[in-house]
Amino acid sequence: MKEDDAHMIISIVNIEPIQVAALAHLDEPKTVEHSIEAFRAWRQESGCSPVTEKRSFGVAHSNPEARVAEKFRFDICGEVDDDIPDNAYGVINSEIPAGRYARLRHKGSLETINLKVNALYRNWLPTTQESRRESPIFFEYLNVSPAVPDSELMTDIYFPLR
Repeated sequence: MKEDDAHMIISIVNIEPIQVAALAHLDEPKTVEHSIEAFRAWRQESGCSPVTEKRSFGVAHSNPEARVAEKFRFDICGEVDDDIPDNAYGVINSEIPAGRYARLRHKGSLETINLKVNALYRNWLPTTQESRRESPIFFEYLNVSPAVPDSELMTDIYFPLR
């Protein structure tokens, strides 16, 4: 299935740094759900980043299609206002870097979000005057399951630009 580039609405945005609590997933992509559940548990127990009040993010430090599975890193993040205390979950203070980003909205299951990421990189970027900045791609989850069905999930993709 090829992404329909004509229907991609991409905006260039500048963002300020975002302070987050982060849990690094350092395992195969197919096991990321275990880390997500641990992060959810930390959020509920700590009260530091309530899902109803703070934004949720994912930071892709590596491409699951291009890396050896054991080298895959994906940070599960929640916005915070203050430093978080040490905890048994391994959640740490982190920051999503400021800068220019191409932003593209994905609607639907996260199982197919890679199609839009690939379309941004392989199809859209070469047709522009833009170039990729050395910074991870990140995702902002505008709503989350199980509160909404997978078909109604809304996720903004942020692709770093120079």
